[in-house]
Amino acid sequence: MQTITLTPENQHAYARAALTYRYGEEHHPITQTQVLSARRWEDEKSDLWNTFQRVQENLIKGGLNARSAQGKRRHTRANQGIDGDIKLNRALCVLAENMLQHVS
Repeated sequence: MQTITLTPENQHAYARAALTYRYGEEHHPITQTQVLSARRWEDEKSDLWNTFQRVQENLIKGGLNARSAQGKRRHTRANQGIDGDIKLNRALCVLAENMLQHVS
């Protein structure tokens, strides 16, 4: 996965799919750009592995500025439950494998 470089469009497609899994179809409190943002400069690479890691970290740790469906300012919450972490990690792995097949 570290050898596959993703275009910005592919990165945003991956982030969009992850947001849809996490928050559903109706309303996404954060943007794709926020989910793709790196918390450390080492993670700013555009390969599939780093994209996966950035999305995973931002969705699990939380703390991103968000907007509720009513337009109120909020912060995303950290994923506290083990079950939620496992389900989210499995979904992100499946998304990454599908992206790997799609790109290569």
